[in-house]
Amino acid sequence: MPIRREVSDFASLGPLPDENADEAVIAAHQRCLSQIESPVSDEEAELLIRLFGPDDCYGLAWTLLHLVESAPGGTPLTAEPDHTANEWLRRLWQRSRREHQTGREREPDRS
Repeated sequence: MPIRREVSDFASLGPLPDENADEAVIAAHQRCLSQIESPVSDEEAELLIRLFGPDDCYGLAWTLLHLVESAPGGTPLTAEPDHTANEWLRRLWQRSRREHQTGREREPDRS
């Protein structure tokens, strides 16, 4: 499945900035991210997973996390991230393992 334009546009901005970034940079990420409708494809999730920044960027990282989790194949992590890896990748791994262990399908996160 081809990558949708909205996903490519967001990816072209690079990883989410930190909360100390210029407001215009954060706003550009927010605008592009808000254009992506879920579910994303597995290929899109593989691209999106590379775009987490160093913090939650005023909640944008949570939106990105939920988009990645919406892929039909789930989180595209095949191995546990190292303890020095991005906190959002570790969080995705923990959430996917918890889901796998309980044998339940993902429930929408209301946060």
